[in-house]
Amino acid sequence: MKRYYRGKPSDHFDGISFFDLVENQKTTFKDVLKWQMGRKKSFWPKSIPLLKTDSPPERVYGKELRVSNVGHATFLIQTEGLNLLTDPIWSKRASPFSFAGPKRVVDPGIPFEDLPPIDIVWISHNHYDHLDLKTVSRLWKAHSPRIVTPLGNDTIIQSSYKDIQVETMDWGESLKISKSFSLHFTPSQHWSARGIFDRNRALWGALTIAAPGGNLYFVGDSGYGDGRYFKKDKEIFGSYRLAILPMGAYEPRWMMKYSHMNPEEMVMAHQDLGMPTTIPSHFDVFKLTDEGFGEAKSLLQKALERLKSKEKVQVLGIGQSLLL
Repeated sequence: MKRYYRGKPSDHFDGISFFDLVENQKTTFKDVLKWQMGRKKSFWPKSIPLLKTDSPPERVYGKELRVSNVGHATFLIQTEGLNLLTDPIWSKRASPFSFAGPKRVVDPGIPFEDLPPIDIVWISHNHYDHLDLKTVSRLWKAHSPRIVTPLGNDTIIQSSYKDIQVETMDWGESLKISKSFSLHFTPSQHWSARGIFDRNRALWGALTIAAPGGNLYFVGDSGYGDGRYFKKDKEIFGSYRLAILPMGAYEPRWMMKYSHMNPEEMVMAHQDLGMPTTIPSHFDVFKLTDEGFGEAKSLLQKALERLKSKEKVQVLGIGQSLLL
């Protein structure tokens, strides 16, 4: 049994594995087999043309905020003269293999060579569509950024690339980046694994970025549950200027509801956070579950009309950017 982190037991760590504070994923290996044997067929294109690539500036200063959608959960956030990348993946597959596993249907919205200097890399958890070791290695060689990730994920990175420096955070911890810019790590409803024998051996969670222009919120993956973690973060941090929230990999619901939000739940999380400007993520790049290509965007529009949140949710295409 793999151990990625060795530390004292806590209210969410038993000495070997991490666990949720309230409710844990109950899916078994039999459930996975049941899902795989009865998977619903849905249309996904083999590839789609990338209509636009972004050419970000080298820096964005002051309270101005620029966000670029690279694809899936990879976003370039620029503000206060700092460049931060979330869950970077430039690889063709979200998989431990180069020849099999979910393959991206659209190229990254920023060619790797066109990235500005990257100061900070945030990796939310260890699933292959969020922690891509090849991309982490490329970023380290090209930019030598501060790589920050939840407890245990440093072991995964350094087992393949021992020279890469990684900083880790536990739930409730903060990391000061500059006088006016800091990272705050809180729980989300999810889980972790890279294989069969390492379930929940590394931590996962949500990130609040505190900056003078307003707080920013990023979740790589999360179920909605009863909304407790979104409501709690709103209570802790007061208000948010921008949120990046996932709304993909949600079917079938009996299997995915714990760990992934559908579009309606994403809008509910947006409301729980105080209805900041919100960018949906985690859809129409890798076929991970059973919903069809384009379905998430269609369901999102219906949810926005029903929940009266249309003005504040902005869908960015791959390679598009938003300037606030």
